[in-house]
Amino acid sequence: MVLAVFAGLPGVGKSTLAAAVAAELPAAVLAVDTVDFTLQRYGVHEPRPGFAAYGVVAALAEEQIRIGHHVIIDAVNPVKAARELWTDLADRMRVPLRVVEVVCGDDVEHRRRVEERYKARDHEGVPDWVRVLERQAEYEPYLGPRLVVDTHLAKDPVPQVIDYLR
Repeated sequence: MVLAVFAGLPGVGKSTLAAAVAAELPAAVLAVDTVDFTLQRYGVHEPRPGFAAYGVVAALAEEQIRIGHHVIIDAVNPVKAARELWTDLADRMRVPLRVVEVVCGDDVEHRRRVEERYKARDHEGVPDWVRVLERQAEYEPYLGPRLVVDTHLAKDPVPQVIDYLR
């Protein structure tokens, strides 16, 4: 069993990669954005946007690990406090933690992806390019072991990611 965290800015390809890897392992994918958007849709507003969503995903991940499933967390994870949530969970559940930092090494392609998602959005939580640049300024560098996957360069990163997770 493994707890995998797919981290990176919006629009880099985290969710697409997480879904492809999950289908191969198999694993449960728990996306913080899905929980956050659902909370908003039901009128749940909080002083620290996204904070409750991380907590809900951590609780769901714990249950999935408890019943023997691999878990992939799909979240930006921009700061140390968010990342510690997964470290603490992996330690408590005695499972390995594997971080996959997903990037898009081409700014033009990254912007294109973000703008496509923004145009097709079905809720207000999808960020535009300006908001992604703001998130980039807040994003703390990852320290420690991780696999970095550039979705612009990698033709088929799934086998490499699965090898890393195993």
